[in-house]
Amino acid sequence: MDATVEWVDARERLPEDGIPVAAATSGTYPAGEAFWIVLPMRFAAHYVAADGTEYRDCFVDSDLVVRLPHGRPGKEHVTHWAMLPPLPGLTVRQVLGTSYPAAAKACSSRGR
Repeated sequence: MDATVEWVDARERLPEDGIPVAAATSGTYPAGEAFWIVLPMRFAAHYVAADGTEYRDCFVDSDLVVRLPHGRPGKEHVTHWAMLPPLPGLTVRQVLGTSYPAAAKACSSRGR
């Protein structure tokens, strides 16, 4: 499968609400070492964390860690983001709930 990745500067444009993306995240580990890494995240126009904190225009990872676009307050930021490629054999980037088994089986039966 070929995929072209277009990285978007998070200061210039944000994804649509609910879209899963690859996010380039920067920050500093507790020992003081700076990092820049790509993680899968979901973009949220509005998000309420478990502690009740409300966020606008943020990226949320699978551990529910919230990261804001570069230039906003916080310890870790998303500098760039990219759309995830479509799932193998499909034209969509995510399949949720009861639709998943049929989509995965159809993809597997095509030899992918």
